[in-house]
Amino acid sequence: MNPTVNAAPVKSFFVSMLTRDIKLEEAILDLLDNCVDGIIRRGVADSDRPYVGKWANIEFSKSSFCIEDNCGGIPWELSQYAFRMGRASGRGPDAPGAIGVYGIGMKRAIFKMGKSCLISTQSGNDRYGVDITPDWVDDETNWDIPVRTDEDPLEEDGTLIIIGNLHDGIATQFEEQKQLFQAELERLISSHYAFIIGKGFRVSVNGQVVAPRQTELIYADNGDVSGRPIQPFLYQAKTDDGVDVFLAVGFTRPIPSESEALSEQEERRRSTEEAGWTIVCNDRAVVYRDRSELTGWGEAGVPRYHTQFIAVSGIVEFKCDDPGKLPTTTTKRGVDASSVLYLQVKNKMREGMKLFTDYTNRWKGRAEETKPQFDAGITLSLDRLKARASQVEFSRTSRSIPGALQYKPTLPVPPRTDPRKRRISFSRDAEEVRLVASHLFDNSNHDPSQVGEKCFEMMLEEATD
Repeated sequence: MNPTVNAAPVKSFFVSMLTRDIKLEEAILDLLDNCVDGIIRRGVADSDRPYVGKWANIEFSKSSFCIEDNCGGIPWELSQYAFRMGRASGRGPDAPGAIGVYGIGMKRAIFKMGKSCLISTQSGNDRYGVDITPDWVDDETNWDIPVRTDEDPLEEDGTLIIIGNLHDGIATQFEEQKQLFQAELERLISSHYAFIIGKGFRVSVNGQVVAPRQTELIYADNGDVSGRPIQPFLYQAKTDDGVDVFLAVGFTRPIPSESEALSEQEERRRSTEEAGWTIVCNDRAVVYRDRSELTGWGEAGVPRYHTQFIAVSGIVEFKCDDPGKLPTTTTKRGVDASSVLYLQVKNKMREGMKLFTDYTNRWKGRAEETKPQFDAGITLSLDRLKARASQVEFSRTSRSIPGALQYKPTLPVPPRTDPRKRRISFSRDAEEVRLVASHLFDNSNHDPSQVGEKCFEMMLEEATD
């Protein structure tokens, strides 16, 4: 008889490798992904707010982590796959619009946080529980997990997960860094789930309900004297394998004026947070307000991000019944930059973005003149932009996905200046400007442009005497 070698998987390897390259916050978001997929599996209403009435509550302390939801639970037939490490070949396709692909999210989150876990779930008549213990984790030969079948009925179909035996580093974050960690977790939930929360899903962390942070772009029906309104660049396409793409890039606010105290650190931070690209896959934001080369900044004629572009922002939405077609990474918190689909769309992201960086450069130093252009518009969310898209005149676009359409607005341009006049523009420290303003007007809060103009008038009067 020929000898054999043992090629069985090593459980400790799976446990350690699954959790090594994922942050704790991302592991928790994986559990929220499962909640949303549970809603989709049961079917969502065809409405603007299909997630109304569905919720997920997160609680954590130095001794445990808990997430509870009413999102439909785990049907018994799905349990044969849900607790395996990886996506089994016999598992059928997920519900259209889900985002789970690799079959590791729940397990990765559990092992990231601790060595024991109690799971109770109810889906219709299916009620059962699963206990993962430290002994099971340490036993390299046993891969079967006992199931409890005498579960008390839950008030609604859903799942309760309680993770204990927390790793030391996790317990420290939950106790000593609780406020800081909770604030970061809420920030991530408010951004990555902004579109789902906006459609009715409610998420709370230690009793604090999370509000969504959606990107809204300015859309004006009426333009300036030239008839050119402030409107976003729009692009839409459908690939041969069923991925719907919608792109919008434009302004979230008026362009910054020289009178704004952008040298002050807090103002710059607050303004910059609104800029950049958000990429959404099946309603989840996998990239949020990015300002790097990943989304085209500093490439192909697009300038690198600078605070003068704090008004420029964009959204790309990918939708597909098969989540495997979406250009996401394994963590579902990033975009696959090598994806052929993403590279095609990225060309359009840069093309649209350049319209608005060029506008900003042309009007630099003349922001006050642009105020009426922005006042004429309203801010629209992604869904409202998509609805408004039916009212604009799209055109075919080449060098893109076959059949793709785009709307390229003609933005206002500065009027030609009088050749007999010259513009004076310079910057000084904000404190120095306030000091001069106080000297000239007995008021340190005067607009810097008024301060400069007054200084020039005084010198002009002296020079012409």
